[in-house]
Amino acid sequence: MEHLERCAWVLRGTLVRAAVRRYLPWALAASMLAGSLLKELSPLPESYLSNKRNVLNVYFVKVAWAWTFCLLLPFIALTNYHLTGKAGLVLRRLSTLLVGTAIWYVCTAIFSNVEHYTGSCYQSPALEGVRNEPLSKQQCHGQGGFWHGFDISGHSFLLTFCALMIVEEMAVLHEVKTDRSHCLHVAITALVVALGFLTFIWVWMFLCTAVYFHNLSQKVFGTLFGLLGWYGTYGFWYLKSFSPSLPPQSCSSNLKQDSYKR
Repeated sequence: MEHLERCAWVLRGTLVRAAVRRYLPWALAASMLAGSLLKELSPLPESYLSNKRNVLNVYFVKVAWAWTFCLLLPFIALTNYHLTGKAGLVLRRLSTLLVGTAIWYVCTAIFSNVEHYTGSCYQSPALEGVRNEPLSKQQCHGQGGFWHGFDISGHSFLLTFCALMIVEEMAVLHEVKTDRSHCLHVAITALVVALGFLTFIWVWMFLCTAVYFHNLSQKVFGTLFGLLGWYGTYGFWYLKSFSPSLPPQSCSSNLKQDSYKR
C-alpha cells in the first residue's frame, strides 16, 4: 500500500496541476505536427510499436473508450459523492460519461462514412486496378481487395479526447481529503494510479501514431475532432448551468480554471 500511495502522490502532483490542463492540448497538437513531419521527412525504422498488433494497441488503444469509461465511472462516483454527499449531483456528473460516449460514437461514425464515400476498392496495395462495381469497405476486403479512402485518424481523435477528459476529471483531487485508514482512501488511491498510468499510455500511443501511422491531414482532422470534443464540453457547455457541470472545486480553483479556459 505504501508503494501505491507514493505512486499516487507522484501522479497527483503531475496530472492534477492546472498547468497540465492548460498546456496539454497545445502539447498534443504540437507533438502531432512534429511527429508527422518526422514521419514524412525522416521516417523512423520499424519497431515493435510500429506493428499494429503490439500489446498496447490491441489491448488498450483499440478499446480506449472502454478503459476510460470503466475507470472514470467509479472515480467520478466516489470523489463527487465524498465531496457533495448528494446522489443527484453524482448522477449529474456521471452523465459526462454518456456525453463522452455520444461524442465517441458520432465521431467514429463520421470517420467511417468519410472513408466510405471517398474510397475505392483496388486489386493490390499499390492501388492498382480499381474495381468498378459498387462495394463497401467490408465487401472489398471480403473479396480480397484493398480499400483506400480518406481515413481520418481515429487513434488521434480518441487518445486526445480520453487523455484530456481524464486530466479534467482528476482536477477534483485538489479538494479530496480522505482518512488513510478508510477503505475509500484505498479505492481512490488505486483509481488515481490506474487513471494516471492510462493517461500516460494514451499520450505515448498518441505519439506513436504521430510518427508511424496515417498522413498529416488525417492526423490533423483526428486531433482536431478530439480537441473540439474536449473544448466543446469542458471548455464551453459544462460551464453552463444546464449541463453535467465541471468537477466540484473551490472558488479559487474555479477562478483559475475559468481563466485558463478563456
